[in-house]
Amino acid sequence: MNHYVYEFAEGSRGMADLLGGKGANLAEMTRLGLPVPPGFTVTTTACRVFLATGTEPPELGVEVAHALAGLERAAGRSLGRTDDPLLLSVRSGGRYSMPGMMETILDIGLCDATVAGLAKTTGQERFAWDSYRRLLQMFGHTVMGVDSELFEQTITSLKAARGAADDRELDAADLILLTEKFKALIHREAGEKFPQDPIEQLHRAIRAVFASWNGERARIYRRRDHIPDDLGTAVTIQAMVFGNLGADSGTGVAFTRDPATGERGIYGDYLPDAQGEDVVSGVRNAVPLSELKQLAPRTYVELADHLRTLERHYQDLCDVEFTIERGRLWILQTRVGKRTAEAAFRIAYDLLDERLIDRREALSRVGGAHLTRLLFPRFATSSTDVPLATGIAASPGAAVGAVVFDSASAVRRAAAGEPAILVRKETTPDDLPGMIAAQAVLTTRGGKTSHAAVVARGMGKVCVCGAGSLTVDPVARCLTTRSGVVVHEGDTISVDGTAGTVHLGALPLTPSDVGRALESGKQTGPLSQAVLRALSRADAVRRLEVRANADTPEDAARARRFGAQGIGLCRTEHMFLGERKALVEAMILADDDAAREQALSALLPPQRSDFTAILAAMDGLPVTIRLLDPPLHEFLPDHTELAVRVATAAPPDPRDVQLLAAVERMHERNPMLGLRGVRLALAVPGLVAMQVRAIAEAVAQRLRDGGSPRAEIMIPLVSTVEELRLVRAEAERVLAEVSDETGQTVHCPIGTMIELPRAALTAGRIAEAADFFSFGTNDLTQTTWGLSRDDAEASFFPGYLDRGIFTDSPFETLDEEGVGRLVTIAVQEGRAANSRLTMGVCGEHGGDPASIHFFHRTGIDYVSCSPFRVPAARLEAGRAALAVG
Repeated sequence: MNHYVYEFAEGSRGMADLLGGKGANLAEMTRLGLPVPPGFTVTTTACRVFLATGTEPPELGVEVAHALAGLERAAGRSLGRTDDPLLLSVRSGGRYSMPGMMETILDIGLCDATVAGLAKTTGQERFAWDSYRRLLQMFGHTVMGVDSELFEQTITSLKAARGAADDRELDAADLILLTEKFKALIHREAGEKFPQDPIEQLHRAIRAVFASWNGERARIYRRRDHIPDDLGTAVTIQAMVFGNLGADSGTGVAFTRDPATGERGIYGDYLPDAQGEDVVSGVRNAVPLSELKQLAPRTYVELADHLRTLERHYQDLCDVEFTIERGRLWILQTRVGKRTAEAAFRIAYDLLDERLIDRREALSRVGGAHLTRLLFPRFATSSTDVPLATGIAASPGAAVGAVVFDSASAVRRAAAGEPAILVRKETTPDDLPGMIAAQAVLTTRGGKTSHAAVVARGMGKVCVCGAGSLTVDPVARCLTTRSGVVVHEGDTISVDGTAGTVHLGALPLTPSDVGRALESGKQTGPLSQAVLRALSRADAVRRLEVRANADTPEDAARARRFGAQGIGLCRTEHMFLGERKALVEAMILADDDAAREQALSALLPPQRSDFTAILAAMDGLPVTIRLLDPPLHEFLPDHTELAVRVATAAPPDPRDVQLLAAVERMHERNPMLGLRGVRLALAVPGLVAMQVRAIAEAVAQRLRDGGSPRAEIMIPLVSTVEELRLVRAEAERVLAEVSDETGQTVHCPIGTMIELPRAALTAGRIAEAADFFSFGTNDLTQTTWGLSRDDAEASFFPGYLDRGIFTDSPFETLDEEGVGRLVTIAVQEGRAANSRLTMGVCGEHGGDPASIHFFHRTGIDYVSCSPFRVPAARLEAGRAALAVG
């Protein structure tokens, strides 16, 4: 038989699933002997019955009556008693905190028959009638469905008639009149009178709180915080205590440590002669909690003692609500307090030093998302203005600069020492110099895995993508918002890559001490000390290695300083940009073998130089070099731009004519599924040989210089083992040639990316020809879902997230059910066929906290992510090991 009601003395903090967080914590404080007003909790089970059937369980009435009798005995007063009435609060309380998202009704029990008794008991007629009108307003709106604005209009009208600036200037006679107006308003709008029976009030209030679980704001909050919809809320019924009975009364909120910084000490706000809702609503300005020490010294000491008790018991920062009723302190609620990223690290490691928690628990309380927020600059103050635009927060941090609309302008301004923000509809590889030079990148298209987002994260640049409310006009050199605001080139904007917002003008910036500490290894204060301790512990317990995605010696060196254990993805296509682009064009335009070989020979020295420098930066650590992956058309000028030049020039440049013909010849309807990756390697004679030779000669050079190079060759977009065998054979031939030519033994493991569903499903066959697998989860997600990642995140993804079709973007957090199943199959079948096979992940998911836990459980050997995500990945890999262990 279900038990639907628990008195506080019957529960405990371990019963949050049943009693909700609020009810469980009230029960726990009651067990600790803290001064908690008596009460009971109706369980989430009862709520789920109500939500499923539209009515409460038949047994609930009897159980509530029994618990109410116990509450009345404990309080020494009775509900509905006319001379000294008991009043009740009815509050929601889900398993997970959802502050303000569900309903609360206070002062249950007041009616025409009991209001006079309350006035006599307290000696305050005005207080009694003010409490009654508050009940009518709350109950009328929450339970009976009357528009809350109608109550406000009635109050405003009465204040205007009395010349009152605020509610407190209304006297008892005014409030009696207001109460009658409210009752008439309820009768008119709801079609029934306000119930005068306190028991009816209580049961209707319980049902209203149940129903608020499915209110719009509660559903939105749950979707945002990934709280399941089927949990339901508990309802806590508690004796009312009043902080608005005079100067010796008040209400407040206290924290056992500063939730913003983590500093030790008691923090909070106190509001004399007020109720709790007055603090929350902000209708009156609270004073710092420290002032309570002067206002009521004994009560302050008692409160401080209770706060210490709670922090020792919960072994964490506690957020405590309290009321003082005529000098008597009551603790109304406690929960583990929400905190900033900075406070999370400081509190965890201060509690460790105080021996309240152990090292395992300290590490479990800080996460990669916390650390990521601390690594980048941020705006010093929260902007209260309406953003110029909002897009997708693609790469965190904050930046201020002048708007520019092309790469060259960004480079020019940077050279002149002027910070710039590169604004584009979308970026292409040609924009790389400008992205490097700019302080931030802003695009109107694309999502978190677009070119702009991926490249910006890799460089640690601030980036906001998909700001679709902006229209970019590169010809007029301006951007326009939907509201008509025009921003011209050279105007200053501020870009918040953490929030995904863009602001007009310059907001003040705060640099990151943590980022500097991680790169230097030197502690600069308590926060950086806590972060370094957390990372040290994570490194000691994690199984997963953490590598970096890096394409330049500078990125490689930075990744190493951040603790990377190698490079999991070095993209060779990024080495073909800038001045070298002409060499690639020559290879594409070659009309015979001799011309192609000449072009490839010209590309060999710069490739070799790049690889040598990267291997030097990562000496002794693995460097996985991916052979050319994107379609060749990406290295050619834009078709429209070329066509215009050819059509308008007289005569047209012969090279433009030749390039236009090449672009049209190579056009594909879906180039990302066309001639790229391994297909390109097999279709362009000499391309693989040139790249492998450049790698091999770089290895030989490093060996001659006394280094310990560990280059690995990765072949992209393989879908059959035959493709891999053909390219592997050519690569091994070139490696052998270079070994013979240089007298150095050049050994490079050869593996492939698993980024197509067919490759994952036939991984056992492919493993026979591979030394390692690296899961390219970006393309694997795209091809599994049938999505264009550059388009989907900026178009229909928001609607999918709002409707709960996605809980997260599958490009941000790995889809374990679908894509994760393919990864699991490939790991299991690949290892069964080749026990020496190394497994890694080099997609964006390699830096995502939730995905890292999945990769740990699946048996992946390493994850690889952008350099600036390496510290967070190290931390999450350690947390994943503790979660499994």
